[in-house]
Amino acid sequence: MYKVLIILYSLLSLWALYSVIMYGSRPTKSLSWVFTIFVFPFAGALLYYLFGVNRRKFKFFRLKRSQVQKLYKSENEEELRDEFECEFSSTQSKKLSKLILNATYLYASEGNKVEVLNNGKETFDAVFEAVSKAKKFIHLQYYLFEKGKLQDKFYELLKRKIQEGVEIRMIYDSFGSSSFSGKLKKRFRNIGVEAYPMMPIRFGNLLFTLNYRNHRKIIVIDGKVGFTGGVNVSDRYIKPISDLGIWKDLHLQLEGPAVNSLQRIFVKDYHFASKKELLVHPKYLPTPKKIGNSPVQIVSSGPDSNQPAIMQQYIAMISLAETNIFIANPYFIPGSAVQQALIIAAQSGIEVNLLVPKKGDSKLATYSMFSNFEEFLSVGINVFVRDCFSHSKVIIIDGKIASVGSGNFDHRSFEHNFETNAVVYDKAITHKILEEFKMECADAVKLSYETFKDRSKTQKFLEGLAKFFSPLL
Repeated sequence: MYKVLIILYSLLSLWALYSVIMYGSRPTKSLSWVFTIFVFPFAGALLYYLFGVNRRKFKFFRLKRSQVQKLYKSENEEELRDEFECEFSSTQSKKLSKLILNATYLYASEGNKVEVLNNGKETFDAVFEAVSKAKKFIHLQYYLFEKGKLQDKFYELLKRKIQEGVEIRMIYDSFGSSSFSGKLKKRFRNIGVEAYPMMPIRFGNLLFTLNYRNHRKIIVIDGKVGFTGGVNVSDRYIKPISDLGIWKDLHLQLEGPAVNSLQRIFVKDYHFASKKELLVHPKYLPTPKKIGNSPVQIVSSGPDSNQPAIMQQYIAMISLAETNIFIANPYFIPGSAVQQALIIAAQSGIEVNLLVPKKGDSKLATYSMFSNFEEFLSVGINVFVRDCFSHSKVIIIDGKIASVGSGNFDHRSFEHNFETNAVVYDKAITHKILEEFKMECADAVKLSYETFKDRSKTQKFLEGLAKFFSPLL
């Protein structure tokens, strides 16, 4: 029996080592996995299989090329692009929009109306009003769809809209929305909601799906009104249900051509989750109209993407900034590429401001996040720490371009999660978001380098230990 275990361990270790060498994305990360594989017999190889395998290399989630072309490169899409694509005069906007287009097939469109929703109450007031006006279909996609007052409100509204003949489809993450099962899920399905889990966690596919989550927050109504950002369906956004208090978050309501991009993301994910026919009928992709004056570009990234588009978007925005950068994120655990981009920006004379919560819903993530701050402070990056929990994922450069969405500054959002951001190339809208950012900074504590570097050895040890696990966070 002992010999069998030795052989099995050797085979697993050799397989894992071969996979790290062939498909490892970064040397430092690869070395960490090699260390884990050999130091922790069996467990190391299993952890690597669950959390380390770069499945983008294996095209595990890839739709058939014909389906992608049908959805993103159709004749209808090309016609829309000719009519609505922005022609930027700014080199900064041109470069960013081109990068996103090449990585996602989603172009920057003009003629959008953007409403900034600063908290849970504003978001759900707007969402429920828009849902109540739906005529043809309502498409919802969430990471958290939790039991509570908000879920009950959705149930009553969706029930009424189905009785009016409106089609309703919903995708939810099977891990984040683990409570949405059994009677709760049956409750929605019984009224006619076509609800499907994204990457369901089952015994047969656990090893393939556990590490890959749908973190998007999308609503599309009749192909005309869309919502995206960081707000989930959870009562923690409208009342304190933990010591973190009411969660603060930012969301956007969109009207115009950008909604077409949100719909294409939903259609692809719904096809993947439900295994049903791709919804490319004009009913679900109606020809948009120009509603406002804001150029907007949707960014989609995930394990089904050719490139880590969210990470590339963030690095590009940091690199393109000329005067200042403002970042708000609850899980700021960037890899070395993003860290160096920020350090280079700060040392080049660009004002860099980072807003984070003092406490989070994960102590491991919080310790890992704080482990970077001493280096940031030493090069002049301003770090503001808020007592209340801010869940917003925002980056603003030069007061001209703002990004709001679901993508965190961590390895999980960059590599493993299905994420969506909206980039707004509009000074007026960006100004609104920036004013909210500055108000939150005014209520926060600005860290001092001299004080922070003298924190306790226990704190530094916990930060260093947590940083070791940052590739998993």
